[in-house]
Amino acid sequence: MNALTEMLVEWREMIADRLPGGGVSRLLGLVLLVYLVVTILLGMFWSMAPAPFDVREHTQALATQEGGTVVTGSSTTSALIGVMETLLEKSGGYTHNDLFPPGLWLDNMPNWEYGALIQSRDLARALREVFSRSQSQSTEDKDLSQAEPNFNFNSQSWILPATESEYRAGLDYARSYLRRLSDPDAPDAQFFARADNLAYWLATVETRLGSMSQRLSASVGQSRVNTDLAGEEMASQSTQTPDENFVRTPWTEIDDVFFEARGTAWALIQFLKAAEVDFADVLAKKNAQVSLRQIIRELEGTQDFIWSPIILNGSGFGLVANHSLVMASYISRANAAIIDLRELLSRG
Repeated sequence: MNALTEMLVEWREMIADRLPGGGVSRLLGLVLLVYLVVTILLGMFWSMAPAPFDVREHTQALATQEGGTVVTGSSTTSALIGVMETLLEKSGGYTHNDLFPPGLWLDNMPNWEYGALIQSRDLARALREVFSRSQSQSTEDKDLSQAEPNFNFNSQSWILPATESEYRAGLDYARSYLRRLSDPDAPDAQFFARADNLAYWLATVETRLGSMSQRLSASVGQSRVNTDLAGEEMASQSTQTPDENFVRTPWTEIDDVFFEARGTAWALIQFLKAAEVDFADVLAKKNAQVSLRQIIRELEGTQDFIWSPIILNGSGFGLVANHSLVMASYISRANAAIIDLRELLSRG
């Protein structure tokens, strides 16, 4: 410890000797240097992805906190609350709208947050549109009809109003819905764990993962055959497009797409584990528990530790790894498993 202190003192004296001007200039220079070092270290700490939470434990703790019990739908609602709380309360808080260092300098974590946010928005919409309603003509839940637009507020608004305040308002409505779910005096709050409801949400997840897989694969650039109208003879589209397109992600956005995919998978792991609890009877009847667990297993592979200090973008069969293609492999396999699961759910 003494050696480290002496080294820091030596560095301070060396830097002070090199700074121009008198004592005030040197003092300001030292303050600026310390500020830069602290913000860089803080930024590195803030860029560490949060650990996943135990869905069952979180559901039980939240139900107890709200003065209720665990019922059908508690796990899914609690998972949504847990992911949104993580975005707001993790190390560094919500950084996607930061205008000052170190949040302003961060790149990976804001994209990670955006991936998790998109999945949270999709689940909030599914809760409002299908999970909480028995039929298409049913009245939507009063809390969920407020929570969804709050979660869909501009993700980059810094003030008037701040994004964080809107998301916290959405969390208040989500907690109110969770509390009413187990309240016998609030029969209007329901969660219907049906196969068609689960398939509806999984269809949205499927399209998200399909798009994410394509964006990840475009890191190396590839020529893609236009299949927009394949499979239907009389199909048409607004404007003519080429028979082949060359698609490549700009090198400045490769790590952005990678960490957005990582945040997407992180949130989906929590949501699918919650669905495994709430839809246990449905999955058992369809003999689909293993299919859901395989999806979770594939997504968990996306959360492995990244040993490289940067996201590498080597060619597919080159000497250098391509992290985007590895991520695309996990995402694609999870997406294929979701397609199979939806087929199982659609069978009688």
